[in-house]
Amino acid sequence: MFHAGYERSPLPPVRPHTDERQAPPVPEPPSAGPGDRPGRAKTPGGAKRRDAFFDNAKYLAIVLVVMGHAWGLMLSDSRAVNAAYNFVYTFHMPAFIVISGYFSRSFDMRPDRLRRLVTGVLVPYVVFETAYTLLVKQRVEGEPDYPISLLDPWYLTWFLVALFVWRLTTPLWKVVRRPVPLALGIALLASASPDIGDDLDFQRVLQFLPFFVIGLCLRPEHFELVRRREARLLAVPIMAVALAFAYWAAPRMNFEWFYHRDSGQELGVPWWVGILMNLALFGCSLVLTACFLALVPRRHMWFTALGAGTLYGYLLHGFLIRWARAEEVMDTHAWLTEPLGIVAVTVVAAVVGTVLCTTPVQRTFRFVMEPKMAWFFKKDAAEAARERTAGQGGTGTGAPESKVPASR
Repeated sequence: MFHAGYERSPLPPVRPHTDERQAPPVPEPPSAGPGDRPGRAKTPGGAKRRDAFFDNAKYLAIVLVVMGHAWGLMLSDSRAVNAAYNFVYTFHMPAFIVISGYFSRSFDMRPDRLRRLVTGVLVPYVVFETAYTLLVKQRVEGEPDYPISLLDPWYLTWFLVALFVWRLTTPLWKVVRRPVPLALGIALLASASPDIGDDLDFQRVLQFLPFFVIGLCLRPEHFELVRRREARLLAVPIMAVALAFAYWAAPRMNFEWFYHRDSGQELGVPWWVGILMNLALFGCSLVLTACFLALVPRRHMWFTALGAGTLYGYLLHGFLIRWARAEEVMDTHAWLTEPLGIVAVTVVAAVVGTVLCTTPVQRTFRFVMEPKMAWFFKKDAAEAARERTAGQGGTGTGAPESKVPASR
């Protein structure tokens, strides 16, 4: 318990004098707190280690993304595949976006963070939007006149645009009084606004916005709630019921609702139905995201290190999926739409998603996914001053060293 200021703790017992110095005890590494970078904990030396839980969650989410896109190749061939597709699409991107928001809590307009936003999000968007257009749309899918447009994200690149916009707005969500209800209201209004158009895929940006804002508002203690044993036990029946409902709804529901790229009117329903539908999907996505996180392993697993490369897996697997679609692989090999074939496709998708997150793949594509670009940015004055101080043997704080001798 805490001691009040006026209470004195008993003095330690007198130890016999010896010439040997006692080695100080090695401190335990403190757990990551609200002030630390999310998902990391400090080691005794001051370095930061990654939290296995978040890396596991990111890896599993990206594997579900790849599997979902593979199932999308055979939606019309199997009701079970359709059900699994709708089930996974309810929460796999919301879970990924919630985690992205959580890791964006410290974002501000500091120059170094803006540079990382440009090199880690904007540059990959430009590169992959161009690559998808030139290599996939024009060559593989045979549309040579399809234009390159950075204002109209194609296929997977919408997420990079959304992440760029969401992170730029992070300081705003930190100062408003009720960020989550406000973001949800914006998303519901967007779902009733068919005139938003396709520029920057803004419908998706706005309709997925609440999940990012929820991530910004979460704290480590919130994740501790879903990591409890009770939450894991409750998550299993909830997800089983959701999967059964998805099987019932598969032939009755338009799966395009899960993409969040169109308004209700564009999907053939009145505006108020679109609002209610998106509100219901938001609730389902939130519940299933919590269930998913509850089932994520907390300890270090064989795939934990792959969580650092999920953006590589996300952007690169799209080339294989679009190639398979253009080549009509499922029609050419009809056995793939049978039960054993569906299992095989699912396993292959999981393996592909895993391989694309590995270190060799990261090293190969780091020059476009995480470029340095020192030539592009001017050096920040404060950063230059810190480097000069460090080079002169200073403390790095910019203040002169104290001349007071250390007490013995």
